[in-house]
Amino acid sequence: MQVKWRLVGKLDDVDMKILGSLYQDASVSIPTLSKDLGLNLSVTYSRIKRLTKRQIIKQFTIIVDEDRLGLPASAVVGVNLDPKQRDQALSDMSKLDQVRGIQEVTGRFDAFVTLRAKTIEEIYKIVAESLGKVPGVNQAETFIQVEKIRPVVKFRIANNPQS
Repeated sequence: MQVKWRLVGKLDDVDMKILGSLYQDASVSIPTLSKDLGLNLSVTYSRIKRLTKRQIIKQFTIIVDEDRLGLPASAVVGVNLDPKQRDQALSDMSKLDQVRGIQEVTGRFDAFVTLRAKTIEEIYKIVAESLGKVPGVNQAETFIQVEKIRPVVKFRIANNPQS
């Protein structure tokens, strides 16, 4: 798997501050954001519009507190996949109601699958009876989440490795 770098044009510290603020709370109003960042309202609006048009901002979304929805148990499951059934296994796993994300990775596992459920016992049942029985899943190891930390993200302009 090759990581592709696309030239994104000129981004500056203002763009990075806007991205950082929206990453923390995408519901913030543009007037509040411009005031918090010390920017002119029209500058803030045009920067967000440009970042969206260039698909640097792909979507504005929410973070659901699944604990309050009765799904306090969370786990990451490392899975090893049969290379011949990889695509179908990933597709089948993504259709399970309890799956919140799948990340293909390098190393000991082929992918990490994030699950949510009512209890730890339900997590183990999902792994044993659903996820573990998906054709192409050869092995699964479950890691129960004991705490989640959401750091403050500060975006910085990355050096382009192709320059």
